[in-house]
Amino acid sequence: MIAPGVRVPRPPANIPAGGQPLAAIPQAILVAPSDSLVTSAPLPPATAARAPFSSSRDALRAGIRGYNAGDMPVAVKALSYAAEQGHPAALWKLGKMFASGDGVPQDPLKAFEHFSRIADQHADESPDSPNARFVSNAFVSLGAYYLDGIPKTYVKADPARAREMFSYAASYFGDPDAQYNLARMYMDGVGGPKDARQAARWLNLAAEKGHAAAQAMLGNLLINGADGVPRQTAVGLGLLQMAREAADPSRDAWIIELHGHAFAATTEKDHDAARVFIERRLKRRP
Repeated sequence: MIAPGVRVPRPPANIPAGGQPLAAIPQAILVAPSDSLVTSAPLPPATAARAPFSSSRDALRAGIRGYNAGDMPVAVKALSYAAEQGHPAALWKLGKMFASGDGVPQDPLKAFEHFSRIADQHADESPDSPNARFVSNAFVSLGAYYLDGIPKTYVKADPARAREMFSYAASYFGDPDAQYNLARMYMDGVGGPKDARQAARWLNLAAEKGHAAAQAMLGNLLINGADGVPRQTAVGLGLLQMAREAADPSRDAWIIELHGHAFAATTEKDHDAARVFIERRLKRRP
């Protein structure tokens, strides 16, 4: 247990994967799918600009090639064509570009609208399909926007709606970022009642996928216990150790600090039991 009087660090409210506040998601989409959608050699920009788009997939490939070559006008033109045809990867890529101001003026509302089209048109995409990662991430991004709203636009803060977005991506797609964000909302009572037991459930699902922030939060929860969540010191310390090993010092200082407090406040017996837990957990991995 954490010793009385010891200040236990908490991550900023509603942290997504990577340790960035949810309000910052427009600048840094959560553990987004790789930008490298096309691995073939890029076409020369002039060739890409002249190439006809026989399909949305053809336009997507031309857009990514233009993006990788640094030719943003070609990239935006081709991606926009594919997005107009409803291609989820193109919609997602443009949404990400508008969210962060990558090659286009930053415009969170345009990003929101691109992610919304994905959610509206592809919500029933099979979780096993190649496009599932884009659809799932769109729901996560929408949840982030609904948490705080977008100033001076029609997108108002709606925490209950944010919880719905995270819940859908967490349950239907099994998205670990959504599972983590949903757990944080349950822990903090945002968008609905507090429920530590439900928070632990969603944190565990994300932690099983190697989500470092979820491992850290679940570990801290198990060390301290909560209503409906009994203390499991060794398991909690083991999870914190795993999160500590996966943490990026440049952005995950809170994980490192949380682990340090827990380690200092527990016994050698707890440390040994935590190592046994980690060994067993690693053996379960494929």
